[in-house]
Amino acid sequence: AATPKCDLQVKDIEHLKLKEAENRLVFVDGHFAPQLSIITGSLSHIAGNLPAYLGSRDALLQSHLSKHVGIDSNVFAALNTAFLRDAAVIVFPKEFVLKQPVHLLFIATQSEVTSYPRSLIIGEPGSQATVIEDYVSLQQSAAYITNSVTEISLAEHARIQHIRVQRESNQAFHLANCAVSLGQASHFQSTAVTLGAQISRYNMNIHIMNKAAECDISGLSMISGRQLADTHTCIDHAQPHGISQQQHKCIVDDAAHAVFNGKIIVRPHAQRTNSSQSSRNLLLSKSAQIDTKPQLEIFADDVKCAHGATVGQLDAEEIFYLQSRGLSETEARNLLTFAFGAEIINRIPVPSLKQQLEQAVLKQTQSH
Repeated sequence: AATPKCDLQVKDIEHLKLKEAENRLVFVDGHFAPQLSIITGSLSHIAGNLPAYLGSRDALLQSHLSKHVGIDSNVFAALNTAFLRDAAVIVFPKEFVLKQPVHLLFIATQSEVTSYPRSLIIGEPGSQATVIEDYVSLQQSAAYITNSVTEISLAEHARIQHIRVQRESNQAFHLANCAVSLGQASHFQSTAVTLGAQISRYNMNIHIMNKAAECDISGLSMISGRQLADTHTCIDHAQPHGISQQQHKCIVDDAAHAVFNGKIIVRPHAQRTNSSQSSRNLLLSKSAQIDTKPQLEIFADDVKCAHGATVGQLDAEEIFYLQSRGLSETEARNLLTFAFGAEIINRIPVPSLKQQLEQAVLKQTQSH
């Protein structure tokens, strides 16, 4: 495992800051970096590192930590829990509304180590907030392993927007588990963007535990070279009147390989569920590969469920149309590719982060 070895200064991470996020918790190789973190007065009792919560919030931690992610059947989540020491903990109190996003920044600096980032986000009744979970590397060719676990629990009427960005080194291995539990009439919105790592796997499990909960999740994987990006999601409707919407997109170039497996379960008691899922995928080269598998498992009869999947290349007629307007073929291809990915990125309500991601997508489209 990575050892705490952080001599980073604030100026070293200036380019990673998000101006909209006044509050940030920074972890370097999985270890908390207080000198790089900023928590303003109003959030000082709300967000912090796990050891600061021990003693005063033991009952809260015992009822949530490792209770949402299944460690019995998931070896990587169990391993992360075994190495648990530092963790980002955010508890949004009852009826608390936070306008600015909180930035959880996980920075990799060491080669040939494994780090175990951990996050616990709790939305108490009626709370509203946005949390950004951001994985970055300061060395673009470093080989290392990130094994992360995030647990999110929403009480009744809580609303959390979760933005997850994975832009690790192109030689890294990124293994991640995110487990979400939704209370009555709660609302969870998530946007996950995968750009980095040689091999990445993201498991997201959402459990609709109470009536009338709603989730809206979207994802974008944009990879090239010989990258493998594997996304597995499961939305489990265990109670009636739940709503879930999911849209996932993959843009795959060179000899890269993207996988999307999206499962929706509707349990026998989850009548009046309304669920839709879309998987749209773009192949930019002959050797690129995409495996998509939308799954519906419905055990209730009064439901509305739909899913669809497409895999294709850029539309020749659209390319021709743009060429007729004066663009070269390459420019036309780049513009169409950018627009395909931008639909997901535009869902992110943080302008500076949206701009950074648009630049990353633009850079990748223009490199071909």
